[in-house]
Amino acid sequence: MKPRSFIVWGINYAPELTGIAPYNTALCDHLRAQSHKVRMVTSFAYYPEWRKSAQDRGRWFRTDRMNNVEVHRCWHYVPPKPSALKRMLHEFSFVATSWFRIMMLPRPDVYIVVSPPLLLGFAAWIASLLKRRPFCFHVQDLQPDAAVALGMIRPGRLLRALYALEAIAYKRAALVSGIIPGMTRAFADKGVPEKKIILFPNGIHLPPIEETFGLGAFRRRFHIMPEECLAVYSGNLGVKHGVEILLDAARALQGKSVRIVVCGDGARREILEATARERGLANVLFLPLQGEREYHEMLADADVYLVTQQAGSGALFFPSKLLKGLAYSKAILAVADAQSELTRAAVDGQFARIVSPGDVDGLASALEFMAKNETERLRLGKAGRKYVEQFELKYLLRTFEARVCDFLNGEESGQPSEISLPSVSKSDAATLEQR
Repeated sequence: MKPRSFIVWGINYAPELTGIAPYNTALCDHLRAQSHKVRMVTSFAYYPEWRKSAQDRGRWFRTDRMNNVEVHRCWHYVPPKPSALKRMLHEFSFVATSWFRIMMLPRPDVYIVVSPPLLLGFAAWIASLLKRRPFCFHVQDLQPDAAVALGMIRPGRLLRALYALEAIAYKRAALVSGIIPGMTRAFADKGVPEKKIILFPNGIHLPPIEETFGLGAFRRRFHIMPEECLAVYSGNLGVKHGVEILLDAARALQGKSVRIVVCGDGARREILEATARERGLANVLFLPLQGEREYHEMLADADVYLVTQQAGSGALFFPSKLLKGLAYSKAILAVADAQSELTRAAVDGQFARIVSPGDVDGLASALEFMAKNETERLRLGKAGRKYVEQFELKYLLRTFEARVCDFLNGEESGQPSEISLPSVSKSDAATLEQR
């Protein structure tokens, strides 16, 4: 494959550990490993704590080199307590400073622009006009649709403006990619030509099935007894994740042999911790984001992996954290709408028990059932590991790279641009890992 030059443009990147950052980082590392020239234009790290490090505050620009990728960091406003207005200012500030940085850099063969922020699509269109280079618009979150579904924005001028910005990005982008089939269907419904659409799911490195990462270490560290059912939620603690239901279920499970761990950070963390203290929930343990080894030890010791969604968000939002639980053969207990992408995947893969948002008694009963049924946990975990093999990260990255390079080469295959991603066998995944 002919080496190309890429600029990846997005607000999140390493050393951030959750959210979109790991996927942007993996994409850049992969492209660089294939001998492409890669630059990343991003912000100073702030997520999910919504706080920059002391050495980054007040700095306008900085260029780092991470794994031979040039990382150009740009100042942006980070509110300590995000609100709707402050989030808009936060995103606008990054779009403005990063656009200026983009214009100062040599033009690449193609820009890969990661949304959110949605406004980045409009900025990319202007940059592509001036630089005379195409851009691929990669959508991690359908912001306007999700905001409406969660009741965060009411119909009116603001919503019409957001949809107008979205339409411009879709129309002017050379390629439009999304992380779930629901997104690609939404693109088509919004008028994006099929030949421009790519399905590019978030992926995961699959650990060997036999790998245990120090079995028992996490339980010993936090004095969790072997007979306790350990249920773990790990990830962002934001509005759309609906983590509050875990605390409601924990109150119903007091005195039962179930321990819930909430690991992560985000806009709702302080509220969640305060609620747990007020209720005296001794069966809930809050932890910050863990280091790599500690994180793997936590997954190794977990009996159940928890995934929660707010009602109304599931058709447009797929929790990539799910892949981590599946990769480690954990039984999944999910809170999701019946029509959500998560539920569709769970039905297809037969790897989870699903509870409707708001059904506290159902969640508590499901946790108690899981605690008493090791055979069922093992069955679900085995099914999940088989299902997740299709999301092997190197396979997905190679597929996306090939599609973009095909576009750059001007090849006309005569096939629809949306790429179907078949399951990868264990032997195929092993072969990919060795390349």
